[in-house]
Amino acid sequence: MRRLAWQTVLIIGAYYVVPVQPDPRLWVQVLRTVAVLAGIALVGWSVVREVRRESAGDQGGLTTARLALVTVLGVVLFALADYWVAIWREDEFVGLETRTDALYFAVSTLATVGFGDVHAQGQVARALVLVQMAFNVVVLATAATLLSGRLKGAQARRRAR
Repeated sequence: MRRLAWQTVLIIGAYYVVPVQPDPRLWVQVLRTVAVLAGIALVGWSVVREVRRESAGDQGGLTTARLALVTVLGVVLFALADYWVAIWREDEFVGLETRTDALYFAVSTLATVGFGDVHAQGQVARALVLVQMAFNVVVLATAATLLSGRLKGAQARRRAR
């Protein structure tokens, strides 16, 4: 548990120091976009890989701590993307002005709370939030179902003893 806490602190700390200021060089903007999308894809692929391993009978894959870490990483990557879009195009988000605002928005989207104080207004932001919601529903719900099935299996094995 201590390891998970430190990893979470490091991921969030990195989020606050990653440079995202607008850069006039197109290749820098493209590189940043590709890096964030690659990170999100890697998180999604990791969960899908674990689901496949679990389906094949391999019980050694996804743990609760790994799921929590994947969730934190996914939220932070989306917060970074949200913040980047907010500073890149002013009218895309309402109420999203700082990295903390972006992290708050990403967590409230993950939790499906949606207070409305920060919301997507422009088409680019809405497209990004649609991807974020799909990620949340598909990847995280699948991972949660996987862990739930694992817990039920462990409970059934205990009853059989």
